[in-house]
Amino acid sequence: MTDIFVSNYDKYPIVSAYIDDKLEFVSVVRDSVLNDVYLCRVENILKNINSAFVRYGEDEHGYVALKNILGITVVNRHIDSPNELRQGDEIVLQVEAEPVKLKKAKLSSRLSTSGKFCAVTLGRKGVGASLKLSEDCRNRLISTSKKYYKELVDEYRNTLNGTEFGVIIRTDAAKLSEDEFDNCIKSDIQECLDQLIGILKTAGTRKVFSCLHKNDSADETYHTDKARAFISTRTDDEPRLIRESVVHNLKKDIDKLLMNRVWLKSGAFLVIEQLESFNAIDVNTGKAISGKNDVIFKVNMEAADEIFRQIRLRNLTGMILIDFINMKDKEAVQNLCNHVKELARKETVHTEFVDITGLGIIELTRNKNDKSLKEILQNNNQTVDNMENE
Repeated sequence: MTDIFVSNYDKYPIVSAYIDDKLEFVSVVRDSVLNDVYLCRVENILKNINSAFVRYGEDEHGYVALKNILGITVVNRHIDSPNELRQGDEIVLQVEAEPVKLKKAKLSSRLSTSGKFCAVTLGRKGVGASLKLSEDCRNRLISTSKKYYKELVDEYRNTLNGTEFGVIIRTDAAKLSEDEFDNCIKSDIQECLDQLIGILKTAGTRKVFSCLHKNDSADETYHTDKARAFISTRTDDEPRLIRESVVHNLKKDIDKLLMNRVWLKSGAFLVIEQLESFNAIDVNTGKAISGKNDVIFKVNMEAADEIFRQIRLRNLTGMILIDFINMKDKEAVQNLCNHVKELARKETVHTEFVDITGLGIIELTRNKNDKSLKEILQNNNQTVDNMENE
């Protein structure tokens, strides 16, 4: 049984999804600036760190890497090189990462927008496809899309003043029939390009600090659509949409996500630490029987499944280091690594297996797509350690 709930956690509107009565998806409905596009003013340029500090609101500050500056996004004058950018310039930038604590917002002039079947980014080049698709499927979609890409590069070259653009084919494109694919992909890319061009044209008529494009994060439908998209990767069941002010167990389940300790059915437990520069996850035997390799392997495999559930629900991003229980059997270690790679491939947010160190620590990276659940809720809750075995 699969249910999507629209409810509240304390003062926060929440969209959650339960599969077989287990929380598998949670998203806070809030007004985020992530992916918003602003007409910014350059405040300072620090070439020694290859960055420019900008204002995108009266009291909102951020930074942008100079290498990412596209001439087409500078509004008040023409520049041919990022090195020509100077203090006082007005430039169209998109928020890549929200400000967190003392960290300023990260912005980019490589504007990006998404349609149903593709995503288009200025300043990139070529055609790619979602890594969630199989290699054969990716190659097929990329090969078929390239002919339309070349046509559109020529068609939009003058309008974009020679600025290149890249296209990523999304997973939904794999569901299109051969007859549908041609028209759907080409029109989707065109719509994305037209939207980006419209944003740049609008910038020329707006005051500095204006928001030129707003994301849908405050729209409940945006979050229920995300929940449906996630569920479709896990089950063929059609979810029920239920609106309730209070959902049984939701508060308890989210409270657990703000705790450091997570108990597993085997009696082992995880310790999850969200640090400034990375996330650390430690697997401990706890009450599980230790000493036998087959038991340790089973605990590690169980831990891997739960770790990815926790990463998803807590929305841990950036560098993630996982210290599994040590195993002497090299074949068991390789099987665990293969399992982790497969779990990473299934994630809706791009997650990459980087390496396993000589000390047996697995390194992952996960794309920054929003603040973590803890960062969003931290003003309302204090993170505590859970010593109780649920």
